Amino acid sequence: MTVAFREADRIVWRNAAPGIVADSRRVPEETPVAFSYEGVSYAVMMATPTDLEDFAVGFSLNERIIGAPDDIEALDIVTAENGIVLRMELAETPADGFWRRRRRIAGPSGCGLCGIESLAEASAHPARVGAGFSVSATEVFAAMQALPALQPVNRLTGALHAAAFWTPGEGIVLVREDVGRHNALDKLAGAAARAGRRGGDGAVLLTSRVSVEMVQKAAALGAAVVVAVSAPTALALRAAEAAGITLIGVARRDGFEVFTHTHRINDVGALFQPA
Repeated sequence: MTVAFREADRIVWRNAAPGIVADSRRVPEETPVAFSYEGVSYAVMMATPTDLEDFAVGFSLNERIIGAPDDIEALDIVTAENGIVLRMELAETPADGFWRRRRRIAGPSGCGLCGIESLAEASAHPARVGAGFSVSATEVFAAMQALPALQPVNRLTGALHAAAFWTPGEGIVLVREDVGRHNALDKLAGAAARAGRRGGDGAVLLTSRVSVEMVQKAAALGAAVVVAVSAPTALALRAAEAAGITLIGVARRDGFEVFTHTHRINDVGALFQPA
């Protein structure tokens, strides 16, 4: 049985009474998770060993190995001595691109593009998303304020990222956590696909910075709005602009910053002309 965290003994020093104490704290698990298709190893990612069905589907979608959850005919989650193997049988024989895209090295928890050999592939612009929807600044702010309460493992450990899916009228409907921000978004993509949720019907919320691969994954999901607690990179902005994504960053207690396609934010869109 996989677990999300364990107890670790520690010695705590505080610059106040009682000074130094010995106790324990919960720390998250980080486990090698291998993806295998048709008996062929494809990638190994360091991840939190939870929501593995969602991880298998979301990773496979974002890697363009499958086009829909039903393309995976069988999924076995096998606990091995040194990690976990997600063994998948596909409805159709993988295309030539599958063999070309096999990742040659393991991806650490902070890595989204590890093992991709082509520079062009790593920096490729994602496909454009649909028209999406309009949202108010108040709704964006409220959604990000509600997210911490829906991160149970992070509340216990203080060490996990989250990716969430928010829709108008429903609020946050899906949340997935992981030590890796890319993994959390892969898990969210899988959960949304398995639940029949369309990315264009809501916004993706992230507790991390926004790098280009996060934009690429959000675009693959079809999300027209991405909101993150941290700032984006310049390449992420270029990708979001090209994909038609409204990218909101630095979403904190005092507000947020809209960087691209501002017309979807009702309260601020009038200040700028859509790009």
